[in-house]
Amino acid sequence: MNEPVLVVAAAIVDDLDEPRVLLAARRAVPESLAGRWEFPGGKVEPGEDPIDALHRELAEELGIDVRRGEELVPETGLAWPLTPGLELRAWWCEISGGAPRLSPAHDELRWMPAATVRDLEWLDPDRPLVEQVCAALYPG
Repeated sequence: MNEPVLVVAAAIVDDLDEPRVLLAARRAVPESLAGRWEFPGGKVEPGEDPIDALHRELAEELGIDVRRGEELVPETGLAWPLTPGLELRAWWCEISGGAPRLSPAHDELRWMPAATVRDLEWLDPDRPLVEQVCAALYPG
């Protein structure tokens, strides 16, 4: 049985200590995912460290450097299941350099107040992570 492909993502907030808003990215491609929202990130290359992949993907995708915070882990296991053969690890992050910019993968970036994060049409596999992020950002 093949090992699942690991995807890394960032829950980018404006302040790791007192987050108020979260950066969401709307997919432009592929067509089956276009218009749905996700956490920025991407696939880990073979032999690449997941943390290195996170920084590489955010630099390539958004043109930013980040300060990484705690990892967001599911209640069971170490990674979030996405689709058969794909699993996700995610971390809280704060921008430490650069300004988010669009890339071919995304057609919109939006800073979302904590209370409205759930209002976006998130990719279905990201929804459990969205719930954990929302519970941390907006416990009420």
